[in-house]
Amino acid sequence: MSASAVAQSAPKQVSKVPAKDQSLEAKESSASAGAKAGINLNIFGALSGAFSGSSKKSRSEDGSSNETKHGTAHVKGMGGANMGASAEARADAQNREMRVEKREKWLARKRKRSLKQDPEFANRIELLQDFEFDEASSCVRISEDGNWVMSTGTYKPQIHTHYLPHLSLSYARHTNTVNQTFLLLSPDYSKSLHLQCDRQLEFHTPGGLHYATRIPRYGRDLVYSKHAAEALIPAVGVNGDGNGEVFRLNLEVGRFMRGYEVDVGGDDMTSLGGGALQGGINTGAVNTAAVAEESHNLLAFGTSLGTVEFWDSRSRSRVGVLPPAHGAYIANGDVLDSRPEISALEFHRSGLTLATGTSNGLIYIYDLRSPVPLLKKDQGYGYPIQTLTYLSPSTSSRSAPISEEKILSSDKRIIKIWDAGSGDPWNSVEPAVDINHVEWCKDSGMLLTANEGRQMHSFFIPQLGPAPKWCSFLDNLVEEMAEDAADPSSYNSAFGAGNTGEVYDNYKFLDMKTLRELNLDHLIGTTSALRPYMHGYFVAQRLYEEARLISNPELFEQQRAKSIQEKIEKERESRIRGNKAVKVKVNKRLAEKMLKREEDNERRKARRLLAKTGDGEAH
Repeated sequence: MSASAVAQSAPKQVSKVPAKDQSLEAKESSASAGAKAGINLNIFGALSGAFSGSSKKSRSEDGSSNETKHGTAHVKGMGGANMGASAEARADAQNREMRVEKREKWLARKRKRSLKQDPEFANRIELLQDFEFDEASSCVRISEDGNWVMSTGTYKPQIHTHYLPHLSLSYARHTNTVNQTFLLLSPDYSKSLHLQCDRQLEFHTPGGLHYATRIPRYGRDLVYSKHAAEALIPAVGVNGDGNGEVFRLNLEVGRFMRGYEVDVGGDDMTSLGGGALQGGINTGAVNTAAVAEESHNLLAFGTSLGTVEFWDSRSRSRVGVLPPAHGAYIANGDVLDSRPEISALEFHRSGLTLATGTSNGLIYIYDLRSPVPLLKKDQGYGYPIQTLTYLSPSTSSRSAPISEEKILSSDKRIIKIWDAGSGDPWNSVEPAVDINHVEWCKDSGMLLTANEGRQMHSFFIPQLGPAPKWCSFLDNLVEEMAEDAADPSSYNSAFGAGNTGEVYDNYKFLDMKTLRELNLDHLIGTTSALRPYMHGYFVAQRLYEEARLISNPELFEQQRAKSIQEKIEKERESRIRGNKAVKVKVNKRLAEKMLKREEDNERRKARRLLAKTGDGEAH
């Protein structure tokens, strides 16, 4: 057959099959539309097979061996098979995704069911929203006004600020390097100073990073002296004179001042702590610092030698050195197995007592007038002491939340609270993760921790004090969560009641309006005499009476006049009748005889009356 004959016969063959081909192409297009719409795509392969089969059937019915028609049908069949295979692959992928999604939902439901049986999870409260970091947190601080919590963590390095009245995250900010520690310079969150791991000092404001500067050597700690408006940064290594340094950044002048030179062993190899070359293994360092802000403003610096140096900020001179406690060094012959360093310092409010923590987990309490420690306390795990805090009520609090003064000490494993005078253990908290920093919310029983792990922790100890004002509802929740009111290990009210049924004895309920009228609203969250409940507070009866007398000085005279008037009315009433009814003695037999005589007389009178009436009718 010639080419012209093939060309002429091709349209004839195509014209015979248009109905079937068009219908199949319509089915194919509808199937592809169904695949896009998420319908089961297995039908697409069947349609492509039907398409190729119908083409073969049309060729057999025609009975001719037209190459053009055969080639066209073959191309269409191959295209349908490829599209069918890809559709099946997409269908399998979707089925796998659906199975994975169903499994995840089933695991989530199973996990929730298992958590219902977990008593620890049932008694846990998520207090602050988004109180977490992706990997770990390094430091946490509460503002002076008690309304803000700022925390730092990683990874990526971030700063989180929570607004406590809303119990939520206010903002999050990323930094270039990991934060080591920071301070809040203002009563709120608006001014903060951050010591970074790359020797940077960063000043942050609500608008972002305000200014950054770098110190010559790596810093170990960061404290702020309010009297001198100076930021003090204890650092690692020695200067040109062979002494360790505490860098001074004066925030009023805006420049570095001459630092405090502290003995950390020098760069010789003979003295104790020698070999303190910059970058060496045994490099000496000033590890920590403390300021006696509320008393004499003395500065204390703890060193890697185990000594504490005291400096006067007014004369900028050393006033004394506290040597290591006797027995602090553990010697094995002539070789020192360990060299305990000072890792934490804390002044008492009076300024007469200093608490020191060492790198081997020992705590010493000193009177500044004597180098002999008053008390020695072992943390128990041998890890460096990270936090030391005197749990003393602030001056703004009218009553102490705790009866006896306590000290909080923590290493990376445990938080311990013990008596400051005797050293007797009082309470302890041991989280499941390592601790990096502990912050106490003043005048309350709330502890916040920065720790390894995603979630930051908050612990509430009712015996330590009431809940802060921004979460006053915790008091009621703790009472409801108490398993046994008679159990001394359960919730034992710090307000004098050991039974939940007796918590509100000798208390008077007042709403917020009455509290403002009595000028008691400033005591909310600062004293145990106010107990939050529903839309008001339970106030101690004695405090309520005193507040009434203060708010209304004439109340005493009014009450006195009222009591006198009540006494007079009572005496007048007693003149008219006595307190008790007068009981008269009666002769029972005589009374019965008299009653019977009266009844007989009444009967006679009745008979006479009836007799007279009958005689009148007869006449």
